[in-house]
Amino acid sequence: MIIKSLELSDYRNYESVVIKFDRGINILYGDNAQGKTNILEAIYLCGTTRSHRGNKDKEIIRFESEESHIRALFDKNNVDYQIDIHLRKDKSKGIAINGVKLKKAAELLGLANIIIFSPEDLSIIKNGPSDRRRFVDAELCQLDKVYLYNLTNYNKIVNQRNNLLKDILIHPELRDTLDVWDNQLVNIGSKIIERRKIFVDQLNSIIAGIHKNISGGREDINIVYEPNIDIEGYEEKLKRHREKDIRYKLTSVGPHRDDFIFNINNVDTKKYGSQGQQRTAALSLKLAEIKLVERLTGSTPILLLDDVLSELDSNRQNYLLNSIKDIQTIVTCTGLDEFINSRIEINKIFNISEGTVKREN
Repeated sequence: MIIKSLELSDYRNYESVVIKFDRGINILYGDNAQGKTNILEAIYLCGTTRSHRGNKDKEIIRFESEESHIRALFDKNNVDYQIDIHLRKDKSKGIAINGVKLKKAAELLGLANIIIFSPEDLSIIKNGPSDRRRFVDAELCQLDKVYLYNLTNYNKIVNQRNNLLKDILIHPELRDTLDVWDNQLVNIGSKIIERRKIFVDQLNSIIAGIHKNISGGREDINIVYEPNIDIEGYEEKLKRHREKDIRYKLTSVGPHRDDFIFNINNVDTKKYGSQGQQRTAALSLKLAEIKLVERLTGSTPILLLDDVLSELDSNRQNYLLNSIKDIQTIVTCTGLDEFINSRIEINKIFNISEGTVKREN
């Protein structure tokens, strides 16, 4: 999988720009706040329908403009796909593939597999459970449309149940209707739990070898899935927590409370690992994600490295750079540092300055 070109119109700080990428290593360099990450964000949006920063569509549109356009040309297994995304401040986004408008944005998922690695990802191990759930959900939604469907419906049911919990305080007679929502939660939530178990098993089969190599054979890593509820006891625990849920107006049981633990040498890295171990675990996780996408789709993903190399020591830099030689990679950095020039073959270099893009080689 590669991206051939990207065209932006009224996107963030870009009035109009066209970039043609190489299938190898592409470097975007420039000072901070010039628009490098905006380009990666637009590419990521073409694969996932959303910003990796979590911004709403109206926040992405260029200042004083009412709409924004993204046009990207991808090559997947020697077949071209043009993705057009139309962002509007007062309406939902419009998406088309090869000129055919999609009925739902979710129909885009799975066409372009895109992995982004940013300095924030280096903290995924030590951050809260929501960050780890977000990582798992983001990848599974690209790989598995059934999971995407189930997760979307599950989140809707949780929100509707939470609204009902608020209403029960005013209208106690609505309490009996909780059974309907609880049955739906158990049905769909159980499917999410089962798929997450499979995903973690798949990751573990890959990440162990990667992490052992990065650590020079000194460390073994293992991801442990900690579901908030066992499927067998799901319905019973919902009922047991019903009074608490009504009191706090929130659903306290289900996969929206899951966590994923990273153990190094059988020790919880979040609690007891050094910063170096936590960063190595995060790097191993991203590299395992790349391998898993290749295994499940038969195609290499597009890799976006957002100023992450400067956050890694030389050993981790070397391992990462050696691991991406056969993957189309788009790298942002503040300067053409010597370590990049000396250790990696760069195919195209672009200077980014105040919303303009200039190719330099």
